[in-house]
Amino acid sequence: MKPNILIFMTDHQRADTVLPNGPAHMPNVAKLAAEGVRFSETHCPTPHCCPSRASFFSGLYPSRHGVWNNVCNDQALRTGLLPGVKLWSEDLQQAGYKSHYSGKWHVSADETPKDRGWLEHLVTATGQANMGLSWQDYEDQAKTYDTSPRQEGELVRLGYPRTQLYGVNDAGNAHDEKVVDTALDALTELEQETDPWCLYVGAIGPHDPYVAPQRFLDMYPIEDIELPVNFADAMTDKPRVYQRMREQVFGQFSEYEYKQCIRHFYAFCSYLDDLFGKLMDKLEAIGQADNTLVIYCSDHGDYNGEHGLFAKGIPCFNGAYHVPNVMRWPKGITNPGRVVDDFVSLADFAPTFQELAGLEPDETLTGSSLVPFLHDEQPATWRDDIATQCDGVELYYTQRSIRTKDYKYTFNGFDQDELYDLSIDPHEMRNVADDPHYQDIKRDMCKRLWRFAKQENDSANHSYLTIRLAPYGPMMAFMDEPS
Repeated sequence: MKPNILIFMTDHQRADTVLPNGPAHMPNVAKLAAEGVRFSETHCPTPHCCPSRASFFSGLYPSRHGVWNNVCNDQALRTGLLPGVKLWSEDLQQAGYKSHYSGKWHVSADETPKDRGWLEHLVTATGQANMGLSWQDYEDQAKTYDTSPRQEGELVRLGYPRTQLYGVNDAGNAHDEKVVDTALDALTELEQETDPWCLYVGAIGPHDPYVAPQRFLDMYPIEDIELPVNFADAMTDKPRVYQRMREQVFGQFSEYEYKQCIRHFYAFCSYLDDLFGKLMDKLEAIGQADNTLVIYCSDHGDYNGEHGLFAKGIPCFNGAYHVPNVMRWPKGITNPGRVVDDFVSLADFAPTFQELAGLEPDETLTGSSLVPFLHDEQPATWRDDIATQCDGVELYYTQRSIRTKDYKYTFNGFDQDELYDLSIDPHEMRNVADDPHYQDIKRDMCKRLWRFAKQENDSANHSYLTIRLAPYGPMMAFMDEPS
C-alpha cells in the first residue's frame, strides 16, 4: 500500500538541533525519531534556499537543475529550472497521489507548485516576491536613515538597512502560523481521502532574524548558553572573505549578544517543534498516522555562532550544509528508533518518493532511494563521500567541496583552498591544505571532486590559463594513478 507523505520543511535549521543530546528542546521531533529513523549525516548541496529546494524537489544538483542562487531578485543567475527538469511531485501525480501545498516555495520565479502537480492552499516565495532592495528603496530609506547608536542585537553599517538579528514576539511568526493553520485545514479535508496523498508544509523559521515567543526563549537561560568551540577562530588560514564577513558584520556583537543570538535561534527551533506537534496531533486525530511517512527536514543550515558567524553564505563550514532529516512511517519502517550515519543528500528524496509511489527510481538522478534504510537494509552500494556545488549567494564565487568521514576539501576559485582533517579537527579550525603531510589526501579529494563534477556535468572545469587554479585539474576524473 502506497504511504501518504507529510513533509515539514524548515528554513535555515542546523542538524545538531535534532540530533541526540542536541542543544535544542524539540520533543515532538524527538518522538518522531524514537518511532522512526534519524538520518544523522544529511547534507544540502549548497547553503542557499533556492538551489537546495530545487535539489530536494528534483533529485538533481544545481549543475543539472539550473538554479544557483535566489530566483526572486535581480541577481539571479537563473529564475527557474532548466528545460526538461522534472520534479517528484509530477511522479506522484502520475502514480495517483493528490498533492497539497502550504508554505514556502522558492524553487522557481517562473512557476508555482500548481504547475508541477500540486493543489495550492497557500504559497509564498514565488516570483511575485522580489527579495532585494531597488535603488528607489535605498533612496527612500536614506531620507529617514536612523543614525542613533546601535542597540543590542542590531547590525549597523552606514548605508545599509539596520537589522535586528534577534527578538521576541509572543504572537509567533505570522507566516508559519498561517502556513500550519492552512495545513491543519488541509488535513481535515484529507480525513476522508481514499487516494494516497502528499502534504508539503514549508516554514520560514528558524531563518534570521531569530524571533520566537518568550515561553520558548525561557527554555534557554542565557547563563547556560556556551559559545561554540570554534568561536574564537581568527580564520587567518581561511579565505579572506570569511574573515571579512565576521569582521564587518557580526564582529559588532559582544559575546553576550552572540549568546543571545544562539539562544534565540534555539528558541525559534523549539517554537517550530511546537507547530510541528500540532500537525502530528491532527494526523493522529484523523486516523491516518499509521500509513503516513512523516518527514522533518530543512533546506540548509546556519552557522549559529560558529567561527563567529551567523546565517549562511560562502564560508563552506559544516553548520550551513548539515541539515535535519527525521522520518516516521509506522507501517513501513523496520526496527524504529534507529540512527543512520551514512551520507545522505537532499537529492535522495526524489528517488525515495518515486520508489514509495510504486515507480522505478530514476537512476539518472544525482540522488539515490533511501527506501532500503527505512527497511533496515544496507544498500548494495552507497556513497562514501558527499559533494557540494556553490557559485555564491548574491555575490558570485566558484566553490566546490567534497567530504568523507575523515576529510573535507574545498576548492575556492576566488581564494586559498581548504582541507580539514575531521578525524582530529571536527570543528574545522586548522586548514591543512598546504601541509605537505596531507598532499596525498588532497590529491585523492580532488580526484573525488572532479569525478563528481564529471558525473553531474558541472561546468566549473574551464581550461583557460588564468583559471587553472585547482591544485589538480579535471583530468583527475579519469586517472586511476595520476603521475
